[in-house]
Amino acid sequence: APLTGESLPVDKQVHGLKPDTPLADRVNMVYTGTVVTYGRGKAVVTATGMSTEFGKIAHEVSTIEREKTPLERRTDEIGKWLGIISIAICAVVIGVSLVRELLAGTLDLSTVIAMVMFGVALAVAAVPEALAAIVTGALAIGMREMAKKGALVRRMPAVETLGCTTVICTDKTGTLTRGEMTVRRLFTGGRFIDVSGAGYVPEGDFSRTGSDTKVDKDSFLPLLKGCVLCNDSSLEEVDGQWRIKGDPTEAALVVLARKAGLAHKALRKDSTRVMEIPFSSERKLMSTVNEENGSRTAYVKGAPEVLLGLCESIIVPDGPVQPMAETDKDAVLKAAEDMAGDALRVLALAYKPMEGAPEVEEYIERGLVFAGLVGMMDPPRPEAVEAVKVCRRVQMRTIMITGDHKLTAMAVAREMGIYEEGHRALTGTELEAMGDEEFDSVVDKVSVYARVSPMDKLRIVHAWKKRGEVVAMTGDGVNDAPALKHADIGIAMGITGTEVAKEAADMVLSDDNFATIVDAIRLGRWIYDNIKKYLTYLLESNVNEVLVIGGIVLWMGPEALPLLPAAILYINLATDGLPALALGVAPPDPDIMERPPRPPGQSVFSKEVRSFILIMVVLGLPSFVFVFLYSLPDMELARTRMFFMFIIIELMIALNFRSLRFSVFQAPPHKWLLLAVFWEVVLISVLIQIPHVRESFGVRMPALGDIAVI
Repeated sequence: APLTGESLPVDKQVHGLKPDTPLADRVNMVYTGTVVTYGRGKAVVTATGMSTEFGKIAHEVSTIEREKTPLERRTDEIGKWLGIISIAICAVVIGVSLVRELLAGTLDLSTVIAMVMFGVALAVAAVPEALAAIVTGALAIGMREMAKKGALVRRMPAVETLGCTTVICTDKTGTLTRGEMTVRRLFTGGRFIDVSGAGYVPEGDFSRTGSDTKVDKDSFLPLLKGCVLCNDSSLEEVDGQWRIKGDPTEAALVVLARKAGLAHKALRKDSTRVMEIPFSSERKLMSTVNEENGSRTAYVKGAPEVLLGLCESIIVPDGPVQPMAETDKDAVLKAAEDMAGDALRVLALAYKPMEGAPEVEEYIERGLVFAGLVGMMDPPRPEAVEAVKVCRRVQMRTIMITGDHKLTAMAVAREMGIYEEGHRALTGTELEAMGDEEFDSVVDKVSVYARVSPMDKLRIVHAWKKRGEVVAMTGDGVNDAPALKHADIGIAMGITGTEVAKEAADMVLSDDNFATIVDAIRLGRWIYDNIKKYLTYLLESNVNEVLVIGGIVLWMGPEALPLLPAAILYINLATDGLPALALGVAPPDPDIMERPPRPPGQSVFSKEVRSFILIMVVLGLPSFVFVFLYSLPDMELARTRMFFMFIIIELMIALNFRSLRFSVFQAPPHKWLLLAVFWEVVLISVLIQIPHVRESFGVRMPALGDIAVI
């Protein structure tokens, strides 16, 4: 499993294979880092160290360089433009004012110092200096919320990357499925029976396939007994969790019997095993002889095509055992084919009353009574099925990549809604036969990849990224490490994942559940939205400040300073501080998982951001200039009104920035935003009482008339 992604142990053989046999099908090779479950043998060493399959993966991982996340690229863009704007504002205001004073002959050192102080204050007002803190804080909060959901983030920027994910390449076993073999269907007495329930929890019902008619469990009791007695696994409840001991396939049979009320411990105690013929890959059979109340019965399980040849009788519905006719054998083989076509792993079970027959292999496994077929699979997680629906609704593609066989992978993908009409499924062999150009042209049509190698996974991720998509890749094995590291966001499994996979990943799922990824994507979108709200709010406020204050100075000269440097810095502190921080933790918009992913190349300065800023400038600039001019020639009164107008209006605007998409009535301000606005109003009300503060700000106590004007 760590190397090839198998969901069950694989028998290894000696016979030779073609040189181009895919890695997962090289049954005559054993590999470094994989596990021997049973058996013994000798092997010839063909590679060591970096020449092994694991070594090749290690080399590939070490050569992949991490790329910047979309947020890191956008933040670089913001920083660059704000830096240019700040320097330009500073230079223009200071330069124009000094040239004007020089031409008027009134330039002196105090004027130079005053203008430099004012220019620097204005430049500071233009820059949202809390941006780094807000982004870091929002990402940290996102990491905490994701951890609560079972997603542990190892790289902070990955939190936001999830929000613009467009393609999720996911493993099957344990991520989309439960990783627990479960009996789904029986064929006994000439009828199909569906078995409900999933995983190792022994809860479920038996009903006729295609109807809700319940089936009496006594009608297939020999089949259930065989499931338990010809079996070496067990089921235990530990701390409220059902755990198995033994082979997953055999454990599924024990769970099946438990659903019918047959406890394996009690049954094995009453029917003591007196003989066993172990399973072997050559015979494809396992047999036991059990004694109950002085009589002995043989139970046999194995491959349907092998077991049928050993049966002479068959159980019929609501009737006695009767001789098996050729038509009965054909019906059983057809049922086995149908079950296999639905990606079920099929086992056949039979039994034989011994009645004094010699207990040797050639007698035990002859003249059997056919009891039925058992079809099992690793079932999809119900919550993962819902999560795939959400992904489809918001235009995110889900791609299944597995080491299992193609038929199994397609059946699970179809049941989950991943594989649909018109989609393609490729095996590793088919993928290797394709050139890069051919593969790039069909990659968007392929939903399922089966029996793929580690390098195939890397190629799949690379092909999607070449199309400009943001790719999330899940994995648990060492074989997944290169793809995890190359993907925009690598997601490792916390329960079944290897340490190599976790080290290469950006995020680790503590519950190995695909649904957790979708929860994390929702949180990633929420975080990006909040960063965008914060940035839009601050840019709107800062642009207004710069245009109003800088514009008046350029128009009327240094003597008409509408605000002193200390007042400008305080306004910046009051608006860029707590209210902006509160926007960083605003609740998500109602439609956060209804809209498609944003284009990864989209700038933070999107159409809605530019619209907000433009509207605020159009509404704000004339209002501020009018109030300033209306208050002249009393400069102290003009500065007082300007100072309080900036604070109060920007705090009011903050209440509207709870959402960029919904009005204040549809998305009302949350408690932290209300608290932040209330605190800023209280703080300035207290500070303005202090004469020294009023003097530094160049303002006076506002009268009721001033508040009315504002």
